[in-house]
Amino acid sequence: MRTRLSDHMKERLGTFGLMAPSIAQSAVGAALAWVIAMELLGHPRPFFAPISVLVCVGVGLGQRLRRVVELVVGVSLGVGIGDLLVAWIGSGAWQIALVVGLAMAVAVLLNSGALFVAQAGSSAVLVATLVPGEGAGGLDRMADALTGGVIAIAAVALMPASPFTIAAKHLSGVLDALSTVMEKAAEAIEKRDVDLAAEALEEARNTQAAVEEYEMALETSKEITLISPLHWHRRARLAQYETAAVPVDLAMRNARVLARRTLAALGEASPPPASLAEAMREVSEAALLLQLELGAGREPTLARQALLAVAARERPDGLGFSAHVIIAQLRSVVVDLLQATGMEYEAATEALTPLDEPSR
Repeated sequence: MRTRLSDHMKERLGTFGLMAPSIAQSAVGAALAWVIAMELLGHPRPFFAPISVLVCVGVGLGQRLRRVVELVVGVSLGVGIGDLLVAWIGSGAWQIALVVGLAMAVAVLLNSGALFVAQAGSSAVLVATLVPGEGAGGLDRMADALTGGVIAIAAVALMPASPFTIAAKHLSGVLDALSTVMEKAAEAIEKRDVDLAAEALEEARNTQAAVEEYEMALETSKEITLISPLHWHRRARLAQYETAAVPVDLAMRNARVLARRTLAALGEASPPPASLAEAMREVSEAALLLQLELGAGREPTLARQALLAVAARERPDGLGFSAHVIIAQLRSVVVDLLQATGMEYEAATEALTPLDEPSR
């Protein structure tokens, strides 16, 4: 129980460390946006300005530049429609329904982005409820949204999180999961353990979220290197993570099929040989090597060498149907990970032992 609680706390603290820069950007940016909108623009209660900062910076991963554009345009659309209709039909329950429905319908026709549509609708609500009582115009709301968006981009540029820390943490999550699936599948073959094979399959099926999070983290990292002058000179280092993105996703997909066939193979008359489990374990270790080398900013030569050694292995004799499928998937995982190290697809496939060679 204590170990589980300790692991949970470490995970939470690690997540906090990753999100701390975004929290700082949101807090400082919200205060600055409020002051600028009040002191420079002369708006009495510019609540849209700090809200815009929070929406654009956020504490998650995503495309902040796109969020700024969607926010400002969405607010402008909602405010424009709201001002026009409220001045004509007044404010009330049915008026809110009409204003929101029309604003969101127009937003969907222009852009189906969730943030764009939500901002158009919420801005229309604010205009229909708050604006009449505050005496503020729609242009003021639009200016506040633009102010918050600009401050959000400035905060990301001048107080940036480390793009490499973000990318490395999320890629590590994917490679750790891949390594675990391969290791458990190998152990299941060695021990002829159906329950362990089922556990490996369950692990494999739960990996898609980690892959998607890595894709979003990579987009965020690339955006930081684009926006922040502090990281302009280090864009080349992030290229390794971009190179690995698609191949690692494919490797994870192939590992799912491998785990499923491992479970099936253990129910056949001729289960997979131990030599196959050994090759799977070597791939598991290569995935961890790839993680370590990329995290250290090095060319992943050790991971590549380990994968090439697996690729050169000869096929064992007397394999059942599922074992043949496992070998095919294992070869695919090796090719995917070799591409993740920077090898071209043609070179990676040529490194494999030809299937038409006689097995020994």
